[in-house]
Amino acid sequence: MSFKTEEEAWRYADELRARVRPPEFPDRWFDLTSYGDGEKWTEAFRAAILACHEAGGGHVRVPPGTYQTGAIHLLSNVDLHVEAGATILFSTDPADYLPAVYTRFSAIECYNYSPFIYAYGQENIAITGSGTLDGAAGPDHWWPWVGTPEFGYREGTPYEDEDWAELQRMAVEGVPVEERVFGAGHYLRPNMIQPYLCRNVLVEGVRIVRSPMWEIHPVRCENVLVRNVSIYSRGPNNDGCDPESCKSVVISGCVFDVGDDCIAIKAGRGPDGRRVGVPCEDVLIEDCDMRYRYGSVAIGTDTTGGIRNVFVRRCRWGGPGLYFGLYIKTNSVRGGFVENVFVKDVEISELTKEAVSIDLYHGDGHNGDDPPPIRNIHVAGVRSDRTRSAYLLRGYPEQPLRGISIRDSSFARVQRANVVSDVEGLSVTGVAVGEVT
Repeated sequence: MSFKTEEEAWRYADELRARVRPPEFPDRWFDLTSYGDGEKWTEAFRAAILACHEAGGGHVRVPPGTYQTGAIHLLSNVDLHVEAGATILFSTDPADYLPAVYTRFSAIECYNYSPFIYAYGQENIAITGSGTLDGAAGPDHWWPWVGTPEFGYREGTPYEDEDWAELQRMAVEGVPVEERVFGAGHYLRPNMIQPYLCRNVLVEGVRIVRSPMWEIHPVRCENVLVRNVSIYSRGPNNDGCDPESCKSVVISGCVFDVGDDCIAIKAGRGPDGRRVGVPCEDVLIEDCDMRYRYGSVAIGTDTTGGIRNVFVRRCRWGGPGLYFGLYIKTNSVRGGFVENVFVKDVEISELTKEAVSIDLYHGDGHNGDDPPPIRNIHVAGVRSDRTRSAYLLRGYPEQPLRGISIRDSSFARVQRANVVSDVEGLSVTGVAVGEVT
């Protein structure tokens, strides 16, 4: 799909918002406490969700209190409703996330520990309410597996490097996914929430803290709505929301204070992404606050299946620890494509790097044979107070960035000159840049 004008693109975004509607559930309520009263609530969650599902759907009510549990697996037509004053406290014992499930770790398919809240092949599912999902991760649990002292790693303790290298080798060599089994005895961290191959998904209102890594990670889902969620989790690889190889996603009214990208749109990695070949498309992000740490809205690092039709409006980016604004990051190893990205009416209070960064030299640089086309990226109505520079745009000589525009924007207190190399068709109009004095 191509858009002849920005107005046409934003009409499409409005249509996207209208068609991504929350699932509806029968007015049946299943109280968690009717299914258990022990110190660990794993079986009670399983029983309540199954009863709700078998009755034809409804709501599993989690009343005020703290409920320690292992993995929770949602089923079709079930809303997990976490009331104000309720905390779902996830176990720190990896055995509570077994058996291993079909998942993705850093955009590569495998079998691994179950995400804390997981659904596979389900329809009409939700996590709602104003309660808390607490992953209990920290320097004593989960985070040390990343292998850095900043997050609790101590010499001689196990961490993920060997497993991550093995998973990447398997992908390169085409090992069947059924044979890429990790989990018990391995150290690849699970995600917090992951619906996989699901349709009509809602995550609304909850507060998420202390995740092992990516917080909300829908994979190959369609019709996903994430709204009014607040996430506070500054751990390693703690992306806030990462729709991957999904279609029709709306992220609205959320707060992100996380240890990695606030939102990262993905489409598989390297050989595995090429094998699966599913793009991520039709994503609307609006009215969100991005406060910490890397990209406010990142597109990549994992772009291999391709990413198209991304819309961002009325967001607020900024904080002393937040790096980038719009951050499109890939390279000739990852490949894929990025096209039709539209950003407007964004307020930036402070970034340590660029307001707009489109960089084909991210990570592995230019060391592959699949240079990704990046085209039709349009930014308008940005009001920025402090950045390293307004924009950094770097394509390849043989694959320049194409169709980039920045208009009707102001960038105050910019510390250094903009960077532009290998860009074809750059348009900068009505832009004011004020340097630090």
